[in-house]
Parts: sequence; structure tokens; C-alpha cells
Amino acid sequence: MFKRIDHVEIIPRDLDQSMKFFTEILGFKFKERMTVNKPPLKEVAFLTLGDTMLELLSYENPAPPAACQVGYCAMAVEVDSMDEAIKYLKTKGIAVTWGPLKMGKSIRAEIKDPNGLTIELRQW
Repeated sequence: MFKRIDHVEIIPRDLDQSMKFFTEILGFKFKERMTVNKPPLKEVAFLTLGDTMLELLSYENPAPPAACQVGYCAMAVEVDSMDEAIKYLKTKGIAVTWGPLKMGKSIRAEIKDPNGLTIELRQW
């Protein structure tokens, strides 16, 4: 009945800045962008990475993220090689904010997107 996660929604402070980060740094592909006439929602953009979709929602005056609250905590992106991913991200000015740490059969690290939201990197 249930097949997979279709998409994850993120509300960025700056839609263009977030689109640039996800496409130019993390390799997401642009799928679609549209204006939405439903205030306070202004625009929606869809980006894909493999069969995963990211939906970026542009709202008027979005509130900043809270440090600790009930809700989803992070988005995770699988990497082939943690060392190569970290080396590449450093060339783009993206710092690792946590890890890398071996966790059982995997390695985990974290970075932040332009909005300060956590993106987990996971090598299995």
C-alpha cells in the first residue's frame, strides 16, 4: 500500500539561495517552479535527487527554525564516500558541523543548509 517517501518540504528564508545550494552544491536537479496565489504561500519549487524529491516552499516572512522542538529533525543524504563528500564540500565553503562518526556499519556527519537546517550525510 505505502511505497516510499514522495517528497520532503522545506521552508527556506530565501528560495533562490536554497535552490542554488541544493542544485549547485548537492547535485539536485531542477524539476519545476511555480507561483502560488495562496498567501502567505508565494512560490513552490521541486528539485530531485535520484528518485527523491525536495519541495521548497516560499512563504512571506517565515519564522526562523527553533533549536529543539517536536517535529522532523533533519534530512539525510546518502554519500558513496564520506571522505570524498567532506573534501568536496570544503571546496564549496561548506563546513561539517558534526562528525564524521562511525556508527555501527555506517559513518554519519552533518552540515547546515543556508537556512541553518541540518542535513545529515550518511555512508553505509
